[in-house]
Amino acid sequence: MTATDIHRTIEAVWRIESARLIAGLARMVRDVGLAEELAQDALVTALERWPESGVPDNPGAWLMTAAKHRAIDQLRRKKLIERKHEALAHESEFEPANARSDIETMLDDDIGDDLLRLIFTACHPVLSAEARAALTLRLLGGLTTDEIARAFLVPEPTISQRIVRAKRTLSDKQIPFEVPRGEERDERLASVLEVIYLIFNEGYAATSGDDWIRPELCNEAMRLGRVLAGLAPLESEVLGLMALMEIQASRLHARTTATGEPILLPDQDRSRWDPLLIRRGLAALERIEKLGSARGPYALQAAIAACHARARSVETTDWTRIATLYAALAQVMPSPVVELNRAVAVAMAAGPEAGLALVDALANEPQLRHYHLLPSVRGDLLSRLQRHAEAREEFERAASLARNTRERHLLQQRAAASADAARAGT
Repeated sequence: MTATDIHRTIEAVWRIESARLIAGLARMVRDVGLAEELAQDALVTALERWPESGVPDNPGAWLMTAAKHRAIDQLRRKKLIERKHEALAHESEFEPANARSDIETMLDDDIGDDLLRLIFTACHPVLSAEARAALTLRLLGGLTTDEIARAFLVPEPTISQRIVRAKRTLSDKQIPFEVPRGEERDERLASVLEVIYLIFNEGYAATSGDDWIRPELCNEAMRLGRVLAGLAPLESEVLGLMALMEIQASRLHARTTATGEPILLPDQDRSRWDPLLIRRGLAALERIEKLGSARGPYALQAAIAACHARARSVETTDWTRIATLYAALAQVMPSPVVELNRAVAVAMAAGPEAGLALVDALANEPQLRHYHLLPSVRGDLLSRLQRHAEAREEFERAASLARNTRERHLLQQRAAASADAARAGT
């Protein structure tokens, strides 16, 4: 194996194992930032030794052992054992004489619990949504700051600062490295799911930049979701989010042309939808039904996505059920955006006039004032009503608000088509 091959192997192992390393270390040192530094030290050691000694049979275990030894050395050298004694007391009885065995015992605790603690810590609500997303991709996704910056189209120093500040905030506010209980757990779980779905959505429909979709972000979000689903298999909203992401991701290959231009749902070749992802999503929905709990926002959105996945075409889609599901979603998660989506479903089920009436009722919603999809939806409905001049104005306004280059171009094309139709009197 060449040095280049070894380096690629190390990168792949790091992407897979880094979250577990950091989680195990963070449980011991009670500091996410320090845990990441220790894990990085183990990676540096691997980069130094493996090109000469070769890749070990179990590279993940090798990294964990190296990281544990590094942690023990750090604790001894900096006398962190005494300073962390109180925080660690609930996990073990601790005597300096056998410090190494006690620490190693703690590090060998159930890794699943460690990952769950790391997810809840990285997604703590004390951090901004942007900071949570960056820290989660860094600690749990194993992405570099450069990769995260490119994914979200922001300068690398900005991402680096977000991550540094997030770790400092967690440390300064002494956020416990634990899975909370009771109501606090439910609140924190909502934050975790929000972060994962934020990452997925940025990949599914990028808010800005030259690419409409970024599949790598969708894949990272689904990977994180699967980790969480494996650790919390009885949480209906975790399953709901997984079902939603799997079904939505099934359309990725059909959502753009070969040159990256957007293809809207009515024009997509459904034979290109991934049947495996659809089956996985529908299976997750079935597990939710068996749990018998009330459907939350993600489960309801997954049920809506399932209606599209089961239909052979736009015309055969059960739009009435979709409108009903959006009404239910509005009850558990009131939002003008949800109402806008419900209006689209109503328009498909009952005609564009009915949908337009609902859209017009949202015209003064502050949250939708700069939301490009409001005039986009209105333009589409006006076009279906043959009110092409008005539709052109709406599409032009939507294009002016859109930040994504591909989406803006599509809206400009629709505005031009409406102008042509208006001139032709059709």
